[in-house]
Amino acid sequence: MTKLSTTKLEPGMIVGSDVLNYDNKTVIAKGTKLSQTLITRLELYGILSIYVEDVPAASGEKNGEESSEEKQSAPLSEDASHLEKLKDSELFKEFKNNYEESKKSLEFHVSEMVNKNVEVDPVMLLEGPLDMISKAGSRASVIDMLHAMRGFDDSTFAHCMNVALLNYVVADWLKWNKTDMEMAMMCGILFDIGKLKVPRDVLNKKTPLDEAELKEVRRHAEYGYQILKDKNLPDHVKNTTIMHHERADGSGYPLKVKGDKIDLFARLTAVTDVYDAMTSARVYRAPICPFKVVEIFEDEGLEKYDPDIIMTFLKNVTYTYIQNKCRLSDGREGTIIMLNTGEYSRPVVKCGNTFIDLAKHKEISIEALI
Repeated sequence: MTKLSTTKLEPGMIVGSDVLNYDNKTVIAKGTKLSQTLITRLELYGILSIYVEDVPAASGEKNGEESSEEKQSAPLSEDASHLEKLKDSELFKEFKNNYEESKKSLEFHVSEMVNKNVEVDPVMLLEGPLDMISKAGSRASVIDMLHAMRGFDDSTFAHCMNVALLNYVVADWLKWNKTDMEMAMMCGILFDIGKLKVPRDVLNKKTPLDEAELKEVRRHAEYGYQILKDKNLPDHVKNTTIMHHERADGSGYPLKVKGDKIDLFARLTAVTDVYDAMTSARVYRAPICPFKVVEIFEDEGLEKYDPDIIMTFLKNVTYTYIQNKCRLSDGREGTIIMLNTGEYSRPVVKCGNTFIDLAKHKEISIEALI
């Protein structure tokens, strides 16, 4: 099955899993062939994404033949988690291959710029990530892909690739124009390159940093600006390298600027940088559940981040996880079925025939997506 945004649904697609509303009533049953009327019904119910059956292959399957890949590996069971099914899909395998190729290209060209002072063509750096966005099919699918990639790579270049993709998706959610969406992606590609000037043993240290090491790591924002300041790149890109750790209340670094004194693209990158860093595996810890990260943002977001950006991000990123399976802090497993406006970290979860509104049960939280 594939999870698709409601805006990407087309008549003729087959519903892969019962679509339920909050009252546990079936809006559309599994196996239903979608019509335009049914798609409109989903929009009226405020359902942003559903699972649909994958389109069968055109050749071998029609003749009852198995493909070579089907012969080599048994299909996943119906009980397999969403992430297991996603990682087993051809869409994810293609995404991962394209991701690796784009990351290698980024690493080569940025290393040339840093070590040999070579100019870099920003348009060329955008080609791979833009192609990945196009092939992913929907913004929700991009978030799904990145979540499935967690644990594959802990490098600076992987982090920059992730933030570049997230920047583009969030800029789209913010309804920025295409030029600004691509600018946001470019800012993400290059925002953290100053870390190449930080000693590797400090970046990869598995124990807490001492005061001197922490100061050195924080200098990566200045290092990045020094690398880019004389390059033929947009000012937004240069500003983002030195401003992505600034905060709206002035608590950031290194410039201690506040509010709209921070470049708009740096304000966007501040959000996606933290989200990706916390939801990714690191040498010193496992990845943190996205809903835990959302909870942290809710606690401090309106003070430290651009309100429009952070609220748009929280609402939309949590919507991408509707219909995902999760494990609760009390050990139960269920499906995320509805969000609570203003408390996006505490959605409604269906466990068997029981609905658990986490906004009313503060003692329970989402521990992991499964």
